[in-house]
Amino acid sequence: MCNACVIESVKQSMISRRSLFAGVAATGAAAIAASTLAARPALAQASGKVVDLTYVFDETFPTFDGVPGIAYEEAVNFDASGYQLWKITFFEHSGTHIDAPLHFSKDGLSVAELAPESLICPLCVIDITAKARDDANAALEAEDVEAFISAHGEIPKGACVAMNSGWGAKVATPEFRNTPDGKFAFPGFGKSATDLLAQMGVAAIASDTLSLDPGSSADFAVHNSWLPSGHYGIENLANVDQLPATGATIFVGAPKHARGTGGPARVMAVV
Repeated sequence: MCNACVIESVKQSMISRRSLFAGVAATGAAAIAASTLAARPALAQASGKVVDLTYVFDETFPTFDGVPGIAYEEAVNFDASGYQLWKITFFEHSGTHIDAPLHFSKDGLSVAELAPESLICPLCVIDITAKARDDANAALEAEDVEAFISAHGEIPKGACVAMNSGWGAKVATPEFRNTPDGKFAFPGFGKSATDLLAQMGVAAIASDTLSLDPGSSADFAVHNSWLPSGHYGIENLANVDQLPATGATIFVGAPKHARGTGGPARVMAVV
């Protein structure tokens, strides 16, 4: 999710969270350690199948503000020089990408400061496709998390919890982003769910839509709570419907540029 006007409208609600991160550090370290331990058996039991969770990123890929997220300029021509090179300009929050805490906090962790251990996680996938069929702005709420736990067992500390809303089927259509009359419409996480997941020590959340929050959100409650608390998110995750509810391990190839609020990422899962 990235739109300069939207960010401007909500930034007054963002406060410095540096003191919060000091308190989060201890629990964050524990979550990372738990994540590493949990990921090992997931890898050991995997069949070795790799699922690419990343969309091809070009000028046509849907963006939050409707402006192309990437632009290419030829820097070196093959016919003239024997090799070729592009100069690429892109917005951090476009394509399949990561949201770092700094995205919605004044001085939170940048994408370069995320612990590498937190980028390899046990993966849990919560299916809300039935709910999303009835409501384009459906939210994954605490009750969905509790139902998942009842069916599949506890969510490991340090895990990444991904939402499967079925929205990937719409990615090549205008309905991936909005209704025919131009209103944002796509599923996302509800704050009741992310508050619960934070209490459980979950490291990251991931959506198969343009945003962590539903399209109808007016306050970006999840962005404004999940990210400043030291967690990260992933948006526009592909092929979520090819994943099991549990048992996979996700690998988040996050960029590592200084002061980054996020950026396009290569994300894969081993099943």
